[in-house]
Amino acid sequence: MQFNLLPAFLIFLGSYLPLAIILAIQDIPSSWWSKSICSPDIMFSDKCSYNPFMNPSLSLTFLGISVFAILLARSSLGKISYPFRIEVKKAKAIPNEIINYTFPYVVSFMGISYSEPQKLLGFAVFLVWMFAITYKSGQILMNPLLLILGWRLYEATIQINNVEKDVRVLKAGMLSPGTSTAQTIQEFYIIKG
Repeated sequence: MQFNLLPAFLIFLGSYLPLAIILAIQDIPSSWWSKSICSPDIMFSDKCSYNPFMNPSLSLTFLGISVFAILLARSSLGKISYPFRIEVKKAKAIPNEIINYTFPYVVSFMGISYSEPQKLLGFAVFLVWMFAITYKSGQILMNPLLLILGWRLYEATIQINNVEKDVRVLKAGMLSPGTSTAQTIQEFYIIKG
């Protein structure tokens, strides 16, 4: 089974919710932070400002897409069918490869902002390039977003159709030796929780 391009891209973008939050906070001018909180008597007047962003359409769009992507990933993982019966012989948890996701966060503190379209466009090209590499290499499921959703990555020895093989397994929660049902997606075995 292979991820379609759009769902894979949304899962990829969902892992960047923390980056969307960082960029949104950086899009709030310092003058807004010094404003007093709106009291109930002026809450619906012109004196009360609800939009803190200098570039609200970009800030809210990236935040919205990231949140939508997380919800879509969670829903998609809940709808997987598990047609294969496997036996897990042994399993070892492996760290999720998050180094690919740390560089963009560092970059966000080095001058990326919604107010500079040329830097933002360069950063968008960088993210598309990272997605292409991640998608083509079959690594879309090696995603920090899944850690947040409770999934863990394992190296495991399994037996399927009387053939023993070493594979990468993704499972919500702990993986223990024993019989289970699974699905394959991009070189990963996803085991029912």
